[in-house]
Amino acid sequence: MLNCAIEEGMSREDFMDLSTPINALDHLQVVSAEEFLTLHELLANKLGRGFAVRVGQKMKIEDYGVLGLSWRTCSRVGEIFERSERYFKLLSNTFLWQIRKERNVSHIILNREAHRRGMELSTEASLSATVVVLQAMSEKDISPILVSFKHKEPKDLTSHKKAFNCPILFEQPRYAISYKTADLNLRTAIADASINRYLLQQVDEKTKGIKVPGNEFVRDVEALIKDALPTGIPSIRYISDLTAMSNRTLTRRLSETGVTYRDLVKKTQEKMAKEMLHKNTLSIGEIAFLTGFSEQSAFNRAFKKWTDLTPSEYRKSN
Repeated sequence: MLNCAIEEGMSREDFMDLSTPINALDHLQVVSAEEFLTLHELLANKLGRGFAVRVGQKMKIEDYGVLGLSWRTCSRVGEIFERSERYFKLLSNTFLWQIRKERNVSHIILNREAHRRGMELSTEASLSATVVVLQAMSEKDISPILVSFKHKEPKDLTSHKKAFNCPILFEQPRYAISYKTADLNLRTAIADASINRYLLQQVDEKTKGIKVPGNEFVRDVEALIKDALPTGIPSIRYISDLTAMSNRTLTRRLSETGVTYRDLVKKTQEKMAKEMLHKNTLSIGEIAFLTGFSEQSAFNRAFKKWTDLTPSEYRKSN
């Protein structure tokens, strides 16, 4: 919100007198609902009634942390709401999503009471953000077919019309954004079962405070490495980004189970190579490529180091 306000002409100095000054926000995990809603009201007064909607349009999936990363790898676009319904505590404790389907239309209802103006503005921002997040997930220009608000219609709807691109109703019995069910059933652009499974476990950790057991964690990281190997040996930073962890945290979690990242990569390569050599359906050159090697000679040397056999000898012995 503050970054968007600065983009629209305000300065950092305008926010030094907030309850939590702007220079203290970098290390903050949460803010109180009172402070958040007050800021919405302040910025609407300064920058116009459509500011909250414009804030929503600036949101990116990455802004939602590990939950957002898990959205990217859903199989269907509409799963974002099912996950938000299940893990809403990671987003806020001021509302709850609910999905209601009627024939070919899905209504996504935002259960929240607009007891003050800041809550009305926050709801507008949330529904506006929904539009851009679904477009990012699908990489298609999908739009809602109807948006409903409980509160009264503002005088200027310029930002609302641009953001939602559909009929907008006010003074309705519920807050809701409605899509064609077919659009919510679209496959996401980056659907990946292995990454998605891991990220959901991370979301569970954050929601329930339950740590994924060490052996299970190693298996999940191994699956991510396996998926990445056909395009080359993945760096620890690449895997860290997928797991929404820092390099240090990933290294520490693996170390707790007595494994290093480098050793896990080698173990995964060896396991994959043996399985493919057993099946005898791929050439050794193809297996070298699929296990992350750019040259068959390098693969041959590595395999000999692992097993004391060349790939050809191993295949013949099995």
